[in-house]
This record gives sequence, structure tokens and C-alpha cells, in this order.
Amino acid sequence: MLLATDLDGTFLGGQAEHRQSLYQLISGDQDISLVFVTGRGLEAVMPILSDPAVPVPDYIICDVGGTVVKGGSLQAVQPLQTDIDRRWPGERAVADAMAAFPALERQNVPQQRRCSYFCHGDALTPELAETAESLGCGVLYSDSRYVDVLPRGINKGATLSALIDLLGVPRDEVLVAGDTLNDLSMYEAGFQGVCVGESEPALLAATARQKHVLHAKEAGCGGILQGIAHFGLLAPEYIASGSAGIERGSSDLVMVYHRLPYEEQRIDGRIVQRRPKSPNGIIPSLLSFFAGGQRGSWVAWSIREEGDEQPFEVHAKVDARRYPGLVAARVALTKDEVDVFYKRFSKEAFWPTLHTFWERAVFREEDWSVFLAVNRKFAERTAAEAAEGATVWLHDYNLWMVPAVLRELRPDLRIAFFHHTYFPSADAFNVLPWRREIVGSLLQCDYIGFHIPRQAENFVDVARGVVPLEIIEQQDCAPRFLSYGCAVGLESMSTRIEVHGRSIGIGAHPIGLDLGRVRQALGHAKTASRRQAIADEFSGKQLVLSVERLDYTKGTLEKIRAFGDLLERTPALRGKVSLVVVCVPAAKEMTVYDELQQQIEQAVGRVNGQFSEVGWSPIRFFFRPLPFEEVVAWYAESDVCWITPLRDGLNLVGKEYVATQGEIAGQGVLVLSEFAGAAAELHGAVLTNPHDPKDLRERLQQALTMDEAERTARLRGLYDIVAHNDIDRWGRDFLDAVSADSAGPVESDRRR
Repeated sequence: MLLATDLDGTFLGGQAEHRQSLYQLISGDQDISLVFVTGRGLEAVMPILSDPAVPVPDYIICDVGGTVVKGGSLQAVQPLQTDIDRRWPGERAVADAMAAFPALERQNVPQQRRCSYFCHGDALTPELAETAESLGCGVLYSDSRYVDVLPRGINKGATLSALIDLLGVPRDEVLVAGDTLNDLSMYEAGFQGVCVGESEPALLAATARQKHVLHAKEAGCGGILQGIAHFGLLAPEYIASGSAGIERGSSDLVMVYHRLPYEEQRIDGRIVQRRPKSPNGIIPSLLSFFAGGQRGSWVAWSIREEGDEQPFEVHAKVDARRYPGLVAARVALTKDEVDVFYKRFSKEAFWPTLHTFWERAVFREEDWSVFLAVNRKFAERTAAEAAEGATVWLHDYNLWMVPAVLRELRPDLRIAFFHHTYFPSADAFNVLPWRREIVGSLLQCDYIGFHIPRQAENFVDVARGVVPLEIIEQQDCAPRFLSYGCAVGLESMSTRIEVHGRSIGIGAHPIGLDLGRVRQALGHAKTASRRQAIADEFSGKQLVLSVERLDYTKGTLEKIRAFGDLLERTPALRGKVSLVVVCVPAAKEMTVYDELQQQIEQAVGRVNGQFSEVGWSPIRFFFRPLPFEEVVAWYAESDVCWITPLRDGLNLVGKEYVATQGEIAGQGVLVLSEFAGAAAELHGAVLTNPHDPKDLRERLQQALTMDEAERTARLRGLYDIVAHNDIDRWGRDFLDAVSADSAGPVESDRRR
């Protein structure tokens, strides 16, 4: 069958369960073609195409019949469009002629091959019709307030009839659906049709005696389903299959993270669990929500070896003693899927774009297909785990497309998403070829969290360019966040938006630190001896520490060059200050960082070669991961921590340094890039612009020469922030915000 349907109040209207049933029916195995027939202009239809919950139509007839395109490519359908264009005298000619009728008010909406106006019925004078006729146009009045001047003979029904004839579809296999007088021409074209519930009275009156038209009781999609059944276009069992729900699980909270809460090792063919080596305490914090026996699932991937004949165990206990109600729900991925989805595509396409290095991005359509397939697997497993009305907490950009599938499978769920990685402005994000699909998926969430207000507002701005949205609530960023004191500061942020009739909460939740882990490391037996060794080695010198992963976003190369410039310009510092750089290598598969590694090593060599003296080398370079206890020893003995990412979602290294110094009553100075998310939160850090070599030098020199009173005051303020807003508070605040947001309905009326 072919369904030709109006949008507002019809295909986009009705109860949520009816929409889900119809959309799944169209997207399923049945041979159903879909045609949007709308008064909207094509530009105004595009946001609907970005809504992943709405099926993509095969064809779109818009501008009240003046435009006809293919649904996938938006290319004009020929020769139909050429015939319509031939009849249209042009916008300027029509607009100038209609200017003689002051009762007409031009609509400020996208429109082509028509001019649309607001007016009362008494404005439709014979003179108006004659003027339109003289231009080769007709006049269409609908809903007691709209008038369209169109090419003569063009309306929804005429263009639909021409399309049906072009496609060779039998007319008895077509069902038209609408709800306003604007749709009358579709019924007058002789197609069997349905006027959905709550249709405009004038349409019901005009079609009352047409035997091929059903007046449905249900509104929107419910009425369309009634029409399909009434005319016998599909067998009842097919219609029923479209509304079949997925089997529910028993988990009230489903954590969806790319990593399991433990590490897996295969020993003698058996999977053995090992404690995770979490670098920042996020996993222990997320696990804490399942303490006390709360039933829940942790959805993450597990590599299934090729040729493994053993049945794949989806569920595994995490820790029966500490988390008796928690199970790990393992998503089976091949090593190749992980390599493409995570190690290659995410890092080569999304990572550089998110961090505004779009010139480094590599976009491969085949990788996007793998990304979609993996995200669908995560969504299907999540849907099967969640209890009715459960909360699902999704983590980071690797799972961008999960909400789109999950909302379709389980509209009852409350979907929350936390974006750990930086979210850029529209200028950067819009480089992504799949930006509409990604934003459309994220807008299926009920709550979306970011580290800082700037990133949240960037998302709202990006979404504004994809769909029409309304900002419902805003709040001031101060006093917790800087407004004007750094590059990522913001005065106020949007906290609630409405899109497609759905209310979506937006929040800023900078991840906190696991202070217990820092205290434990400080008390470790090896830490004291390592601290003493560091103190002895750098006695009489100021120690500057840099800790980061090997990545072009971290600013390591720029920092090393700036340090060399500082030594060259300030000879008095030679032999008096040392820079220790801890650079953690990337995985072997990530060859994209090979050139950067060589550049960093060469820069270190140049500085040391130029300035080294007997008993002193300017830079100590560790190109390997260090045990956390050793890193904490370096934190404790360093006078300055120099963290200078060119762009970073948050950066926890600065918080670890502050926590360590605070615990030992130290006086260390944090010099932090103003492009790190943490810069908006950490009042008291010395902020620097890592893109400016001069500022890098001067801010480091400021830290090295800072007096004791200022160092003490800055550190005290920083430690208060870090100690209060720890990792546990971050998790609690996020879920509390999601719970508070759930006070309203999951979904409101979606009429558009």
C-alpha cells in the first residue's frame, strides 16, 4: 500500500502508542510506501526528517502541492516539478500583485512556488481571484485563516495524482489522510481516505457524503490505523504486529557505558573478571548507585572471539556481595567492530571534530554504518534490560545514536545522556556529515548533561540549526561557574527546551574527583619514599609538572616549545626550574598519533640539547603510564602543575593536583588552560591561553614567582571546590536532576 498523509495533526498527531505502532508498521517488513503531503515548505519539513522516531518518506509533496521531491535525496521528481515550475509566474510577480490587497498578511515561513497569507474569509473578493487568475494562479483558502496563491490547477490532490500515475501505483492501494480543509483536494481526487479524529469541521462537512472517506474516531496516527483496517489495506495481524512491544526487563536503572565495570581476561577458554584500572574513579562512582541491592543492569561491550563455539553469556554478575541486584549485560562485538567503531571511527571522525580540529577528521560512510550497527546493538540490549518506566543513563559520544533506536523500541523509558567529551559550537559540529541524525537522536533524550554551561549552550545552538526549538527555562551560571573570566565562560544557560512537542532538560554537571583514591595513594607505602626521591633530585629547583595523554588536543607540543622560549628569554631560570612531562601513549592501533609523538620527542630533544647543564636537564620526559601512586608523589612535590589543553571537555588532572596539594597542606599553583572545561569551575587557577606562546610563558612565570600568601589563598579556594564537588556528588546531582525532570510527562502532545 501507499500512505499519503498530511503532517500536522495527522501523521505527527495522536497518542504516543498509536504513533509508535504506525511508525513501526511502516518501518517493518510490510511493503508500505510513505508520502508526506503538507502545506509546509520543504525547508520546514527538513527538521522532521531529522527526527529519528519518524519514518523517512519515499516522497514529499510540500508547498500545498507546489514542490515534489524524493524523500531520501530531496531531489525534484521529474517531469512533475518542471511542469509545476512552468506554471508559476514567480514569487516577486505574485507578491507585488497581492500587495494591492491590504487585508492579506504574508506568512513568514519558508515557501516556494506559492505565496501564503493570513486573512479573514471576507478578504477573498472577486478582485483577488481575478488578480490571481491574470497571473495564471489559483487561490486556496483553508482553516478560516490561511490563503495560498498557487500555480493554476496545483494543489495537494493534483500533485499526488500525478505522482501516483508516474509511479504506476494502483489507486485502490492508496490511502490518503488529513485533518484540515487544506487536504480536501486529496479526497476529491478519488482516493480512499481517512479524516482523522479532531479534523476541521469544514473538512468533515465537505467529505460527509463521500463513501470512499472514513471519518475516524482516533486522532492522528490512531485514525490512520483505523483507516488501514477499515479499507482492508493490510491484514489485521500485520497491523497488530506493528504495535507489538519489546519484552521488558526488570532493571529500574540501566547504566550504558562502553566499558564493563570489570576487566575481562580469557584464561584456558574461560572469561575471568579482574578489577578495573579506572583512571578517574567514574566506574566506582557509577557502581555506587547499585549498592543496597537496587536492581539494575550495566550495558557494555564484550569482545566475542572469532570462531568461538561457546554460547555467548549475555549476563554476568558484577559483585554479588556488594551489588547483589546488579548484572552486567554484555553486548557481543567482534574485535573488528570495536576497532572500527571505537578506536578508528570515533577517534578519527568524531574526536577531532568535537575538539574543533575538523581539518584532521576523516569521514568514512562505511565506518558510519558500523557505528550505527553497534549503537543499535547497545539500544536493543538496553531495551531488553529495562523495566517499565526505568531510567537509562547513557554515556558519551560513542553512543550518540542509541537514544534514537531506544525511543522507538521503548517510548516508556526515561533516557538520560551525559556528554563527557567537549561539545563544540555549531561552526565546528556542523562539519559532521551526520549532524542531523546525531542531533535528532540526542533530542530523543529526556535529559542531557554536559560538564559546563558553555558546552550545554553549544548543543542548544547546534540543535537550533537542525530543528525548530523553544527555550523554556534559563538560569544564571554564576556563582558556581565563571561568566566572563575564561574562554569557556557564559553568563546564562538554557536548562529546558521544547522540540517536536517534547520537553528536554539540559544541565551542567562537571565530573568530580574520587578524593578517597587520592588519599589512599598518598598513604601508600611506596609514595613516601618516591616523594623523598623526587625532593632530593630536584632540591633547590622549582618543579613544574605536566600530565596528559598523547593527543594533539592536549597542547603538549605547544607547552614544550613555550618552555624552551621561556628559558631562552629568561636566562636566570636556567638551572633553577625543571619541567617534568608525563605523556601516556595511545593504543598501538591509533597510528594517527605517531607523527605527534615524533614531534614532541624532537621538541624535548631541542630544548634539552640547547639548555642542559652539568647536573641539570630542563625537561624530564616520561613516555609511559605511571602508577597512580607515583603520579600522586609527583603532584605532592611539584610547585606548579601546568595543564594546557588546546580544548578539553573538563580535565581531571588539575583536580587531582589540587586535591593532593590540599591534602598535604601544600602551596602548589595550578596553571590551567582557559579552554579546558574545568577552567569555568576552578576559581583560583591561573588561566592561560595555550594558543598564545607569549601567554603560556607569562602565566607560567607568574606561577613561579607568586608569593606565598597568594599561593595559599588560591589553593584553599580550589581545594574547597574540589572537595565539595566530588565524584559522588556529581553522580547524585545528575540523577537527582533527571528525577526532578521526570515530574512532568515523558512526552507531551506532538502536534506540529
